[in-house]
Amino acid sequence: MAKKMTEGRPLPLIMGFAVPLLIGNVLQQTYNIIDAAIVGRALGANALASVGASSSVQFLVLGFCIGLACGFGVPIAKSFGAGDMAQMRSHIFHSMFLTGVFAVILTAVCALLCPQILHLLSTPDEIYQGAYNYLIILFLGIPFSLLYNLMSSILRSVGDSRTPFIFLAISTVLNIILDLVCILVFHWGCAGAAAATITAQAVSGILCCIYIWTKVPVLRISGKDCHVQSRGVRIMCTMGVPMGLQYSITAIGSMVMQYANNSLDSVVYVSAFTAALRLKQFFMCPFDAIATGVSVFCSQNLGAGKKKRIVKGLFQGMAVAVGYGLCAGILLIFFGRDLCRIFISSRENKVLDAAAMYLFCQGFFFWSLGILNVSRMTTQGLGYSGRAVFSGVTEMVARIVVSLIFVPIYGYTAICFGDQTAWVSACIFIFPTCLICLKKVGANFRFRKVA
Repeated sequence: MAKKMTEGRPLPLIMGFAVPLLIGNVLQQTYNIIDAAIVGRALGANALASVGASSSVQFLVLGFCIGLACGFGVPIAKSFGAGDMAQMRSHIFHSMFLTGVFAVILTAVCALLCPQILHLLSTPDEIYQGAYNYLIILFLGIPFSLLYNLMSSILRSVGDSRTPFIFLAISTVLNIILDLVCILVFHWGCAGAAAATITAQAVSGILCCIYIWTKVPVLRISGKDCHVQSRGVRIMCTMGVPMGLQYSITAIGSMVMQYANNSLDSVVYVSAFTAALRLKQFFMCPFDAIATGVSVFCSQNLGAGKKKRIVKGLFQGMAVAVGYGLCAGILLIFFGRDLCRIFISSRENKVLDAAAMYLFCQGFFFWSLGILNVSRMTTQGLGYSGRAVFSGVTEMVARIVVSLIFVPIYGYTAICFGDQTAWVSACIFIFPTCLICLKKVGANFRFRKVA
């Protein structure tokens, strides 16, 4: 159900929007956790390493899909907040047209370059074939990833975060069933895990399409809306492509880190990195949900001309995100090893110790993601996508410096501090940048006067 966020208290609106989105994000990460848990438990540490050997590339491609869809949602949210339904439907058409174009290009390029990508990441020979089988299927499923992320972004742009969550919940149950069938019954190995994930994501995307067409007439486009216009393409690309690149640029730094970790020539470290990465991504879900809620809130209120509301929503959302980060960091510090046993047998002590070390080091800096994600998404929502992208460049540079300079000296210990270095570096840039952007759009910093 479409919902405007231009009236009422900011924090309840943001959290009411964010909670279904959070649960949906958790379910989406559950895809990866289920894959890794079943693969690691049923097929062993080498198979787990095969699934994780290319995780940074998966993040690069999936991150671009997510960022592209989120960026497309910004003009849609602004038009909805302004009450311009004709403009909104034009934006929806152009987002669908461009998503189709990107689906063809990304699928073709990634599938063709799959072997070269794995060699570029220095994937160990003993896990290469399993890693290839897993990655090529994920690449062929890129259109389904784009479909779900676009449809859910359109629904979220008009204030509906509940419906995408419901469909994602359905597909998560399907994913669990398919994982068990493909891996334990059909014995498809790593390829079975990838096939289960893509099939489940396709189901959630198709369900979103059906719901929009049958239940949300305000979002239903007609023939008069389906005209490709250079201005419409430019608007959507200006918002979507930079945000997609922001995720991808961040992922390039992660790819360099994965290359450095794989180059340590130890399946123990690859397996540990895979398990810890799955948990890190799971615990990061609330940051994404809160940041998206704040961004949609800001976009709608900017479109409605209610700029005074933006500041209060920003800082209240950021306070909640930082508070969560402190609590999550404590869990990672004290219970990281126990959590890793979801993926790794208790007999694999070296892998468990290495994964626990990674999470222990990250726990002390996890709170910084609250500042980083909310500031970045708000900057994007205010229309300053280029500045948001530069925060991703900052992250990329920080990870590359750690990977190329410090990993050869300190080994896996340096890997454990790569993300934190990137987070803090990006925060130093994006938080003051976000405040500058607020002033540029005329937002008021006197909180007590915000209605």
